[in-house]
Amino acid sequence: MYSSITRIIFLLCFLIALQQSQAYPLFGSEETGIRRLEAARLIQQGQVRGTKQPPGALLSIDEVDIRLSDRKNMELPEIDETFTKKIRRFLHGNRSRYSISVLDLSDPDHPRYAEYNGNHRRNPGSVGKIIVATGLFQALAYAYPDDLEARKRVLHDTVVTADQFIISDHHKVRFWDPEKNRVRHRPLRIGDQGSLWEYLDWMLSASSNAAASMVLKQAMLLRHFGKEYPVSDEVADQFFSETPKKELTELLAETIQAPLIRNGLDIEKLRQGSFFTRKGKQLVPGTNSYGTTRELMNLMLKIEKGNLIDDFSSREIKRLLYMTERRIRYASHPALKDSAVYFKSGSLYKCGEDPDPDFICEKYHGNVMNLMNSVAIIETPAGDHRLHYIVTMTSNILKVNSAVAHQTLAMRIHRLIEKMHPIVDADTAEAK
Repeated sequence: MYSSITRIIFLLCFLIALQQSQAYPLFGSEETGIRRLEAARLIQQGQVRGTKQPPGALLSIDEVDIRLSDRKNMELPEIDETFTKKIRRFLHGNRSRYSISVLDLSDPDHPRYAEYNGNHRRNPGSVGKIIVATGLFQALAYAYPDDLEARKRVLHDTVVTADQFIISDHHKVRFWDPEKNRVRHRPLRIGDQGSLWEYLDWMLSASSNAAASMVLKQAMLLRHFGKEYPVSDEVADQFFSETPKKELTELLAETIQAPLIRNGLDIEKLRQGSFFTRKGKQLVPGTNSYGTTRELMNLMLKIEKGNLIDDFSSREIKRLLYMTERRIRYASHPALKDSAVYFKSGSLYKCGEDPDPDFICEKYHGNVMNLMNSVAIIETPAGDHRLHYIVTMTSNILKVNSAVAHQTLAMRIHRLIEKMHPIVDADTAEAK
């Protein structure tokens, strides 16, 4: 009798543990080859030291999905002037230095759109890495239009080795050491290996410029070689060293600009023009990059509808944007802790001589240029998404902490969306 009870208890514990192990997208390491997910899972379980994720970051992989797949024909609605006026108030005296678009999808039958300076072009910075991901997934779709398993196999099985294209970058990525049961944070080095999926994650979750340049290199190879990809490092090196630079520039545009046009986006309002590292730009000359909040909104809306290439590609890009790394900038405000946040940001700042003797040049405080860009899909609460909205924002506010400015706006926009969709008490509703 005791033995049977013991076995039942053990089985119940096992099933509970199994259920918990499937309760987080952090448990996607086996499917994707993204090793940091294993570390994050162990941290969440208290088996490894580290910062645990907030409630909004704990959705299962199946719960991280595109939300408007049944509304493929949805377009941006006309600008709601009342909604825009409320958003504009949050910008105070710096309105001319902001561009912002907000799409409230909480009631998908009646979406509301606010926009201010939505067609003003600014360098998108690291937000352009979403375009790199688009280029890679488009190349996969070209090679395997009807074979999703083949696409997954390429993402999982392709081993990417960091080479001279990564020079130089300071962004740190997570390396999981299972033997020592610890996580290390450091920039990518020449010789570092990971799956193609892992490099995509390093590019988007840690915003590694080195990883972005390796992903872009692989996307170009995939676009050129098609089903023969992946090719050996020797073949890849020969291709980049022997192909005339003019042809490489054309292939670069075909890899990351043509897909935007193919997917109905305006290349005059959104473009990633080059690699993200100095060496990458030397090896493959490119052009300038820019974006507007309106066209970034169109990009994010296409992801949510499954219209960016196809459902598979849109879903995987959205999963790669799901915040299971440390939340920063716009995504870091405590008001969003219960929200699922799908996020990318980018910053560029520059300092010069200043007549103010008290001015100190530091990160995100540029006095010549102080760009900060944020794109975010918010679902609140996570798993329920009673509130559902998209924000795209760029700014160039000099001599202030632009990361804190975006964080504060995140809170104000979130509170506004909450007020626009109050929770109705069931008894009150019935009485009415």
